[in-house]
Amino acid sequence: MLTALLISVGTITAITVVLAVILVIADAFIADYGEVELTINDKKKLTVKGGRPLLGTLMEEEIFIPSACGGRGSCGLCKLKVESGAGQYLPTELPWISKEEQAQNIRLSCQVKVKQDMSIRIPEELFSVRRFKARAEKITNLTHDIKELRLKLITPDSIDFKAGQFVQIQVPEYKLSDESVFRAYSVSSSPSEADCVELEIRLVPEGICTTWVHDYLKEGQEVTINGPYGDFFLRDTKRDIICIAGGSGNAPIKSIMMDMAEKGNARNLTYFYGARTRKDLVLPDEMTALAEKLPNGQYVPVLSEPSDEDNWEGETGFVTDAAARFLKSGDNTEAYLCGSPGMIDACVKVLTKAGIPEELIYYDKF
Repeated sequence: MLTALLISVGTITAITVVLAVILVIADAFIADYGEVELTINDKKKLTVKGGRPLLGTLMEEEIFIPSACGGRGSCGLCKLKVESGAGQYLPTELPWISKEEQAQNIRLSCQVKVKQDMSIRIPEELFSVRRFKARAEKITNLTHDIKELRLKLITPDSIDFKAGQFVQIQVPEYKLSDESVFRAYSVSSSPSEADCVELEIRLVPEGICTTWVHDYLKEGQEVTINGPYGDFFLRDTKRDIICIAGGSGNAPIKSIMMDMAEKGNARNLTYFYGARTRKDLVLPDEMTALAEKLPNGQYVPVLSEPSDEDNWEGETGFVTDAAARFLKSGDNTEAYLCGSPGMIDACVKVLTKAGIPEELIYYDKF
């Protein structure tokens, strides 16, 4: 009896999976949605080919929406308000869309397909995002697993961005990807150097973009990027500044500090950078010198697992612990965090406990 029941359940499950696959294939290759009209902000109308995700459709029209995962539905960045024509929410969207956002018809543009006439709203600042052709001018090893990629812009030959913002780099088809994809990386160079962008890219095992940059990209090769994106930038206030980062999260903090140094910004800034061992520190000498260029800057590297050969005499333990020891009061202070979700969540707890309001804690998770 039990055996027969298990066989029946298994058969039904198998049939369901097969039908789901058939529906996906049919939607992708058989359904022809023809041309549909896309209305943007009640004023711009585009005639586009139906059937593709909204994110890719907009990109074809040179309208770039931020997406750190390349349209795979795993980052939640590509949110847009879709006023009509999107259909029901998909299960792949719901983890990223709050109840409040659902009430406002906010959707993940990488998951919504343009199958009929659609009306959407796009933040005006995204219309200034541009596509750039660039050349890999220099690739430098910063640590054993982080490379600095310097891109010289070709056309357009300059970019206007705020220190702390990011760009998306296009990865062509190669061994790990059967299609071109985009990945997001913070700019580490100063906005004053408008003819190039520098990125700090940490190798992730089997990571599509990181593997391509570390193992395939060569100096002199052309690269396509688009940007700038993001609201991770220094606010124009008189508050003291706490920065905390780890790994390649150094990139936007470095850009912010360079911009401050060039402008003679005299605000108090303390930057805590966490790494495991000395060899994991990104540009320690340069960051120390950069902090010294600031009228009131301090760089505090923190090692969680220093080895005997490191001969380390600096701060040890988790970077959050070091920040808690230094930060006696959060009065008149704002914070800028860049790193893994776990690190940032831990930092937020430490900083709010010290008295920094959560609305004054800005972060960039990756």
